[in-house]
Amino acid sequence: MQAITVRDRDAGLAGMSLTDMPYPHAAENDVIVRVHAAGFTPGELDWPGTWTDRAGRDRTPSVPGHELSGVVVQLGYGTTGLSVEQRVFGLADWTRNGTLAEYTAVEARNLAPLPADIDHTLAAALPISGLTAWQGLFDHGRLTTGQTVLIHGAAGGVGSIAVQLAREAGARVIGTGRSSDRDRALDLGVDTFLDLQTEQLEDGGEADVVFDVIGGDILDRSAALVRPGGTLVTIAMPPKVQPKDGRAVFFVVEPDRARLTDLAARLRDGRLRPVVSAVRSLGAAPAAFAPATRTRGKTIIRVTEG
Repeated sequence: MQAITVRDRDAGLAGMSLTDMPYPHAAENDVIVRVHAAGFTPGELDWPGTWTDRAGRDRTPSVPGHELSGVVVQLGYGTTGLSVEQRVFGLADWTRNGTLAEYTAVEARNLAPLPADIDHTLAAALPISGLTAWQGLFDHGRLTTGQTVLIHGAAGGVGSIAVQLAREAGARVIGTGRSSDRDRALDLGVDTFLDLQTEQLEDGGEADVVFDVIGGDILDRSAALVRPGGTLVTIAMPPKVQPKDGRAVFFVVEPDRARLTDLAARLRDGRLRPVVSAVRSLGAAPAAFAPATRTRGKTIIRVTEG
């Protein structure tokens, strides 16, 4: 099969290439998925799991990408809950070969059934962004109806989903981003938009939950915006500054079949719109990792046509 692989951590993007790889092995409780569409996170080449397995051993050449939508073609020993020829989507393990490949092995529990009327391209945009948004807002942030949430990067892959989920939950939403993000963020449902290039972050006022995807100075300054009893949630880095009378949480997204199923239902009902900014071929995937080619929303790799 063909796959995008990385072999040399020091080579960066120059070390990514489209190569021939052996067909994957289905371990116990695995399925093999023929990948139709895949998603990735631009910073994956900095993740330890891209280069080593759970025991810390080198596993190169490795395949990046951790979001997928496709069709089950093989079941591993003991696998239940899914069947051959079933459409699925979900989240691949961080320390195994990923989804930028024609076929990949995934733990069955990390996948959810995909309804026939949802396009693979849209489905591949949901796993990381959708689960991260939900877990950040509700599992860690404990956001409830009537509260105010400040969402950084409101027009991005995670932020755009978080805005929609927060609005549906009955929260007031403050979104941040660049000036070019304003119209998209307002269309998604933010009540107030702050341009981080021209406006003061503090002008947005306090919030019950602050959801950060940026890190750095923005994360540090966000701690002062958390109301007493509120929560600062970040996926960027462990926070250095704590809210005075609140909590600070750093987390890494976890697979959740039930939540994926819920997100797919919201997509079918028109209650959720993933922001897909670009669709590229598998051969063009290395270029899509380059900072100069990044776009607002998700870039999806179409692996299998049809």
